[in-house]
Amino acid sequence: MTISRRNLFKVGIAAGTSLAMPSVLRAQTAAAARTVRMVKSGDLRAFDPIFTTADITGDHGLAIYDSLFALDSKFMPQPQMVGKWGVSDDKKTYTFELRDGLGWHDGTRVTAADCVASIRRWAQVAPGGRMMMERTRDIAKKDDKTFTIELNEPLGLLINILARYSAPSLFIMREKDASRPATEQVTANVGSGPFKFNHALAKPGASFTYDRNEKYVPRSEPADGFAGGKIVKVDRVIWDNIGDQQTAFAALQAGEIDFIQAPPADLYPVIDSDPNLVLQVLNETGSVMLLRMNCLQKPFDNVKARQAMLHLIDQEAFMRAAIGDPRYFKTVTSLFGNGTPDTNDENTEWFKKGGDPESAKQLFKEAGYAGEKVVILQPTNIPEYDNAAQLLAATLQKIGINAELAPSDWGGIVTRRPNKGPVENGGWSIFMTDESGFARTDFVGNPLLVANVDQGWYGWPKSDEYEALRAKWANIETLEERKELARQMQRVWWDFAGTVHLGQFLAPIARRKSLTGLIGMPGYTPMWNMQKS
Repeated sequence: MTISRRNLFKVGIAAGTSLAMPSVLRAQTAAAARTVRMVKSGDLRAFDPIFTTADITGDHGLAIYDSLFALDSKFMPQPQMVGKWGVSDDKKTYTFELRDGLGWHDGTRVTAADCVASIRRWAQVAPGGRMMMERTRDIAKKDDKTFTIELNEPLGLLINILARYSAPSLFIMREKDASRPATEQVTANVGSGPFKFNHALAKPGASFTYDRNEKYVPRSEPADGFAGGKIVKVDRVIWDNIGDQQTAFAALQAGEIDFIQAPPADLYPVIDSDPNLVLQVLNETGSVMLLRMNCLQKPFDNVKARQAMLHLIDQEAFMRAAIGDPRYFKTVTSLFGNGTPDTNDENTEWFKKGGDPESAKQLFKEAGYAGEKVVILQPTNIPEYDNAAQLLAATLQKIGINAELAPSDWGGIVTRRPNKGPVENGGWSIFMTDESGFARTDFVGNPLLVANVDQGWYGWPKSDEYEALRAKWANIETLEERKELARQMQRVWWDFAGTVHLGQFLAPIARRKSLTGLIGMPGYTPMWNMQKS
C-alpha cells in the first residue's frame, strides 16, 4: 500500500467546525470515525487458522469464526458458542448444546454437525486434539443443536483443550469446509463470528477489510479476555499492509491509521513524546523470542550442533538488537519462560552472560560440521527479527560457520518454513519466531513444545524420552507433581535442544489515543470491544 505524502500530514477538522460542514463531508467524517485502520506485523497470506499457526491468521480466525469455549482474562475456560454442557458420572461422556442465535455469514444456521466436523479436522493437527482423539471413542451429533464427545478414559483437561488458543486454535467452520483434510487450506472465509470478511474489498498484498456482522448475537456477559460478549463497536476494520515502518509510523502520527501491532523499538521514545499516541502492552505475560532449527537437515540434524547454538547466543546482545529498550526485555533460561508456576533452573548451565563462542565452536567441530551452508530466514518487514537475523549471521560467521541470510517479508517465511528439504531445494536452516510466556505452559496444545518429528512444529525435533514425559502432563493432579515433571521435561529438552531462546520481551503496540477498548491477551488481538472517538 502507498500513502501519498500530500495526504499523510492532513490535519483533522476541529469539532466546532463540523457543524458548518456540508452534509456529505459530515457523513464521510462520521464514517471515518467508525472505521479502524490497523497495520499488523506481517502480511496475511494464509486464511485458514487450522492450516497454519501464523499469528496473523489466528487474528483473522478470531474475527470471522467463533469457538465453542474461550479463555477469560484469568485464563479460565468459559462457554462461547456452547449454551449448556455437562459430563457423565464416569467422566467419559461430555454433552454440548449450542446457544441460540448462531448463524453463518451466508445466512444458514450453525449446527452440531458443523461442530463435529470442525473438531475432527482441528484434531488432525493440534497436539491437544491429537491427545484427545487418542482417548476418544466417538464424536457424534445428537440433534441439530447437540453433540457429544465420548471418551475411552477420563480426560480432566478436555474443556481446557477445547478452549485453549494455542495455534492451531479450534475455530468452528461450516461442515462443508471442515470436511477438507487439515492439510488443504479452506479459502471460503465464511464464519459465524462478529466480523465478516469483505471479499470484494480484499487487495492481497495491500489491504484486507472486515465488516461488522450485524446479525451476530453476542453473549450477555461482559467482554472478559477472549470470553464474554463479543460486541463490535465499529463498522469496519481495515488491515493495511505497509511494509516500510517509517511510512507506517508517519501515517499513525497523521491519523491515517490507528494502530501498529509491532512498532520499531527505536521509535518508542518518539511515540512516548507524542501527545496523540500511546504505547500499550496487550500481552502482559510477555513473549519468548526463539530460534527454530531444521533438525532434519545438516548441520542441525546433529544434536551437538543444536547444543552449540545454546552456548553461542548472547541473549542481552540479541535483545538490545531486537528490542533496544531494556525496560521491555530480560534474559530467559527456563523452557517455561519467566514468572510461570513451572519456571525452573534445571539443566541451564549452558547459559553464560555474553555467550560462550569457544564452546559453541568446539561443539560444531564435534558435530562434524564441514562447511555446510546455514540459511537463516530474515523477515525484512519486521525490524526486530531483521536486526536479530543479521546479528545471528555475523555471530555464526565469527566462529567459522558458513551462514547466509535469506531475506523476504514475513509472509514469504510462512510460505517457506514448511519445506523440509535441504537448502539447495528451497529449504532452510534457522528461522526466528516468538510466542507468549503463557503458551510456554501448554504442553498439551502447543505445537512448539512437541518433539515427535512429523506431529511437531517447523524444525521437527525428536525426543522419545521427552514425549513420554509430555504424555503425563494431562494427568497431573497436584502442583507439586507438576513442578517435578516440569523439571524433568526441561532437563531433557535442553539436552536435545529443541529450540534456542534469544530472550523474553514485552512488545507494546502503538495506537492513537482515540482508539480505546483494546482487549489485552496473549497470542491474538481481538477486534471486538474497541472503539474510536
